[in-house]
Amino acid sequence: MKKIVCLVLAVAALGSLGLAKTKIVIAGRDGGYGQVLELAARLYMADHPDVEIELLKLPYASLYEKLVIDLAEGIGAYDVVMLDDTWATEFMSQGWLADLEGLGYTPDPDFVDNALAVGRYPYPDGALYALPHVGNVELFAYRRDLFEKYGLPHPPRSWLEVLGAAALIEEYEPEVSGVVFRGRKGNPIVTGFLPIFWAFGGRIVEDGQAKVASPAGVAALKFFLALKDYAPEGVEVYDSSEVKDALLAGDVAIAIEVWPGWVPALDDPAQSKVVGLVDIIPAPGLVEESSPMIGIWLLGVSSASQNKQAALDFIEFTTSAEIQRKLTLELGHPPTRHSVYSDPEVVANYRWFPAQLAAMDSAVPRPRVPVWSEIEGVLGDYLQLALVGEMSPEDALRAAQARIQEILER
Repeated sequence: MKKIVCLVLAVAALGSLGLAKTKIVIAGRDGGYGQVLELAARLYMADHPDVEIELLKLPYASLYEKLVIDLAEGIGAYDVVMLDDTWATEFMSQGWLADLEGLGYTPDPDFVDNALAVGRYPYPDGALYALPHVGNVELFAYRRDLFEKYGLPHPPRSWLEVLGAAALIEEYEPEVSGVVFRGRKGNPIVTGFLPIFWAFGGRIVEDGQAKVASPAGVAALKFFLALKDYAPEGVEVYDSSEVKDALLAGDVAIAIEVWPGWVPALDDPAQSKVVGLVDIIPAPGLVEESSPMIGIWLLGVSSASQNKQAALDFIEFTTSAEIQRKLTLELGHPPTRHSVYSDPEVVANYRWFPAQLAAMDSAVPRPRVPVWSEIEGVLGDYLQLALVGEMSPEDALRAAQARIQEILER
C-alpha cells in the first residue's frame, strides 16, 4: 500500500512539474515597438506552451531609468531588456548584460554587419552582448517630380548637389521650401547634422579626444547653416512632427533626415499629398561616402537574470529571419537581416527597403562612449546657437569641443 501511495505521489509531483512554466519578463518600449514585441511574444508562447512571457511596454525615459536601476543593482527583475543604441556602451561596459556567445549563441551572418556590430563591446569586434532588433537608420527624402521638372541630377549623390537643388527649387517654386530639417536643440539638431558632419570628414571623438572643431567640422557647420537659407521659417525649433507635416503636405522638396517609421505615411493617400512622388535614399556623401546615422534598438539578456537560456532563446526567435519577416509584413517592423530586406513580398510592400539596406550598410554609429548623452546635449546646444546666429560656427564648435573634452576627462 505504501508503494502505491508513493507512486501516486510521485506521479502527481511529476504532473505538477510538467505544468510549471518558465517565466520571462521583458522590459521593452511602448508604442509601435511595443506592438512588435507583443506580437513576437504571442508567437513565441504559441510555439513554447511551457513558457509564460510578461511584457512591460514603457516610454523611452522610463525604460532607461528602470533598466539602470535594475541592472546596476543586479536585481534581476527583467530577463530580456530592450535598449537603445545610445545606451549600449554604458550598459555593456558596466557588465550589466550577459555575453551571448558565452551562453552558446553563434552570430548569424544574415544580420547586417553594421547592425550586429553595435551589440558588441568594445565596438566593433568585442564580445556580443545584444542582438539587433529594430533596423533604424537615418534616411534622406527628396521630391523626384521636382528634381525631374528642373532637370536636376537625381538621386543627389553629394551634399553640394543637395544645396544647389534646394536653392533652385526654392527660387522657382514659391510655395515650396527647398529643404527641411530638425533644428530644435539637443538630440534633434545633432541627429540631422551628423550625416553632413561625417560626410565632410568630421569626428566628434577620436582617440579619446574631442575633435568637433576641426576644419572639417567647421566646414560642415557652415554648410548646414547655408541650408537654412532654403528652409521654412522657424526651422530652428522644428522637431519630428514639423518635418513630417511639411513633407506630407508637399511643402518641402528635400528632407535631410527621415526615419523608417515615418516613411510609410508618404504613400498613404489619407495622410499624404505627395503619394509616389518622394524617393527615399541613403544620405549623400562628400569627402566621405554616404554616412547616415544608425539607430538600432537591441535585445539583450540581463546579467542578473535567473532564466538566461530562456531569455536568449526568445531573442533568437524574435530576431530570426522568419519572425522578422512576419513582423515586417504585419506591422512594418524595420528588419536587421539581409534576407528580409531582399524578400520580394517585403520589397513589394516597402519600396524603399533596398535604399534602407544600403543606408544600413554604410551607416555610422554615434561615438561608443558611455557619456554620449551628455556629449549630445552639449553639442546640440551649441549647434542651435550657431543656427540662430548667436555664435559663429567656429566659436560654437570651439566652445562645444572644450565642454566635450571636460566630459571625457571626468
